[in-house]
Amino acid sequence: MDISLLAFAFVLGFIAMQLNLPPLAGYLAAGFLLHAFGFSAGAQLDYVAEAGIQLLLFSIGLKLSLRSLLQPSIWGTATLHMMLSSLFIGLFLFMLGFAFNLFHSMSPQQLLLIGFAFSFSSTVFAVKIFDERGEMSTLHGKVAIGVLIMQDIFAVLFMTLSQGKYPHLHAVYLLLALWPMRWLLFRILDRVGHGELLLLFGMLLTLGGAAIFAEVGIKADLGALIFGVLLASHPKANELSKQLMGFKELFLVGFFLQIGLGNSPEPWHFAVALLLVLVALLKGGLFFLIFTRFRLRARTALWASLSLTNFSEFGLIVTAVGVKAGLLPDAMLIITALVVALSFVMASALNIAPQSLYERFSRSFKRCETLSRLPGDAPVQMLDANVLVMGMGRVGTGVYDELVEDNNMKVLGVDTDTKKVMAHKEAGRNAVVGDATDNYFWSQLDHDKVKLVLLTMPNQAENVQAIKEIKATGFSGKIAAEARYEDEIAELYAAGAHAAYNIYAEAGRCFAQSVLETFGMNRT
Repeated sequence: MDISLLAFAFVLGFIAMQLNLPPLAGYLAAGFLLHAFGFSAGAQLDYVAEAGIQLLLFSIGLKLSLRSLLQPSIWGTATLHMMLSSLFIGLFLFMLGFAFNLFHSMSPQQLLLIGFAFSFSSTVFAVKIFDERGEMSTLHGKVAIGVLIMQDIFAVLFMTLSQGKYPHLHAVYLLLALWPMRWLLFRILDRVGHGELLLLFGMLLTLGGAAIFAEVGIKADLGALIFGVLLASHPKANELSKQLMGFKELFLVGFFLQIGLGNSPEPWHFAVALLLVLVALLKGGLFFLIFTRFRLRARTALWASLSLTNFSEFGLIVTAVGVKAGLLPDAMLIITALVVALSFVMASALNIAPQSLYERFSRSFKRCETLSRLPGDAPVQMLDANVLVMGMGRVGTGVYDELVEDNNMKVLGVDTDTKKVMAHKEAGRNAVVGDATDNYFWSQLDHDKVKLVLLTMPNQAENVQAIKEIKATGFSGKIAAEARYEDEIAELYAAGAHAAYNIYAEAGRCFAQSVLETFGMNRT
């Protein structure tokens, strides 16, 4: 790939990032400008773009939990929203046909296909928002990511069916062989370590799986997804996904450049794109209504909906497949690219201060709530506790046990993970499901009973946000938090913590003290 393409993509991606936009908005702009300067996509860029899509699908497969997707609040929301938004957007495009000839000449099937492409929300954008705010493990984060995975599955099914080819008979044998092959893949994954062999193994499965499926007449992209699903339950699946993340993001730059290099937008393309971006607001409102019908609290539904109020890079991929298959005109690829980029600008503005938006219109939002609550989103009973441990992972569990066993304190452990809370309850610990970044959780705090809050969540942004929410309630007790790095300690103090500790430094001190006690070498 020409180094000048990469350099230009970097410059515009960097500018987009400084404007608080995903870099891919800059990559699309770079492609359009490069096309205007006479550049074109070559065979190398095509290969990089294809590999980027396959790595994206393999990574999705690694995170695919079929059990979590079976929850009605996830599969029901994703399915119902996709159907309704596809119909609504298709009807909106039909109305635009009175002003733009492009849509006037389209069949109902084509309009619905475009509506289907625009029904997707951006996984990249949502993950970025949740990661920055420390909300990946919250209920609204899990629900939104689950919906996005369902959308990705729908997209992959479309991409496979749109190929218009029948699989070879060998495809049946391949699918039957995948399950016993899983055992072998697990054994290899156990022994490849944590370095470059793990990364190379992931790349081999992604590109090799795609090539194998293509050979037997099945869409190559589906092969990458299925090989990811095969490894999803392995303990190293998350580590492998992180190892591949950089390559996936880098290769996807080729895809976004490829889109822009195909054509240059005309003024009427921008006019259509701006009108369609406004539809994203209605799309987000539809998400909110459906989430509340599935018994989510208004706050949870709003946080999840705001992260989905945009259009998706996957919708761009679906449009590209539709254009390549002759199902859509070439102009739709340009319009879709513009719509996706502009929707990120709007979505960034909406997600800057969701708490302020909620507080301003809380009464209106709460009118949409149902009488019952989804398990995990119901009000938390603080019980009879004077110490809260927020985050019941390995560190939080150790803190809880130390306080209870050696200090005889009344402690309540709180975590966003329902399974983890159930395991703690079975082990005899006093634990509940709760979100430390939720102001509603802290509004229930009994200030007369609770005197100490310990924040042991692994995400710095989560701990900082929790401190702000606690302080906003007027809590007069003490707040202590953990940090992973020295520079994070100052940030915790600035947010209002009374004490902050580097968890690794403290672990070293405890280790040294235990060794000295074990060998009787304590100072006298």
